[in-house]
Amino acid sequence: MNENNYMELAIEHAKKAASLNEVPIGALLVDEKNKEILSLRHNEIVSKKNPLSHAEILVIEEACKLKKTRYLVNTVIYVTLEPCAMCAAAISEARIKRIYFGAYDEKKGAIENGIRIFSNKNYFQPEIYGGIKEKECSTLLKSFFYSKRKSS
Repeated sequence: MNENNYMELAIEHAKKAASLNEVPIGALLVDEKNKEILSLRHNEIVSKKNPLSHAEILVIEEACKLKKTRYLVNTVIYVTLEPCAMCAAAISEARIKRIYFGAYDEKKGAIENGIRIFSNKNYFQPEIYGGIKEKECSTLLKSFFYSKRKSS
C-alpha cells in the first residue's frame, strides 16, 4: 500500500464518522516495517461525550495498548485533517515518525497553520506531508458542516 491507499482507508472511516453524526475525521496508524495497520479509528467525541476522543488520540491509545509501549517509533499516522494542537502534541509524545494529512485546517490546525507546534524545538519532530487527497478530505468536511448549518 502507498500513502494514497492508506488515506483512502482514513477517508472511509471519516465517512463512517459522518454517518454517526461525528465530525468526519478518520485516522490510522501503520507500522512502517511490516506495513501492518495497528489502528483505524474516527472521531468519537459525540458518542463518547468526550472532547479528547479525536481520531488521532484514539489510534495512538489503541496502538500503545497493542504494542505495550508509550513510544510508537517507526510508525506513520494518516489523518484526513491537519491535526490540532492536542493531537500534534500527542503525535510528538508518542514519537510517531511521519504524519500524512489530507485537508489543511486554517482554524484549528497546529502543524502548517496556527501555532505550528513542530516549529518548537522542544517537541519531537516527525516528517510531515500535507495535502494527501486534500480535495476529497476537504469536501467531506465542508459537506458535513454545510448539512449541519442547513438543518439548523
